[in-house]
Amino acid sequence: MDVTVEEIKSLRERTGAGIMDCKRALEESKGNIAKAEEILKEIGLAAAAKKSDRTTSEGLIQSYIHSGNRIGALVEVACETDFVARTTEMKELAHNLAMQVAAMSPVYISSADREPQEERPPEEVCLLQQTFIKDQSRKVEDIVQEVKAKVGENIRINRFSRFALGD
Repeated sequence: MDVTVEEIKSLRERTGAGIMDCKRALEESKGNIAKAEEILKEIGLAAAAKKSDRTTSEGLIQSYIHSGNRIGALVEVACETDFVARTTEMKELAHNLAMQVAAMSPVYISSADREPQEERPPEEVCLLQQTFIKDQSRKVEDIVQEVKAKVGENIRINRFSRFALGD
């Protein structure tokens, strides 16, 4: 099936994927944009999984101060290159993670970090397992994976800290 330049452009704007990847996905999905997006997402997640053991020595630190200045959070999000660290996607991810930390008070990054004596459920105390505050149908881990797929690099949350007045 032949795909038009407009279809490729539209899919590229929606996903940020490369032109040839968009063209292949549209051809494979027979012009179905939604199915092409899913194909690109799977391709991106597979590529991100292959890169999960790569060193993440670049990144950024993001802060969030809640209105009223009584709660704040700092988050360190690492990636492979300074180029990706400066992208809008990475900055938005770091900001969303800082807001998540301020709002939900996680204690650990993931279940692997939990103390053996921890009795609270991982969905309550582990950042990656928490429900995302901006979209209750998704987990924080899903949001991180989505950005990994989009930018094509390994991304890690190295650490975070939450501050509340009086704590």
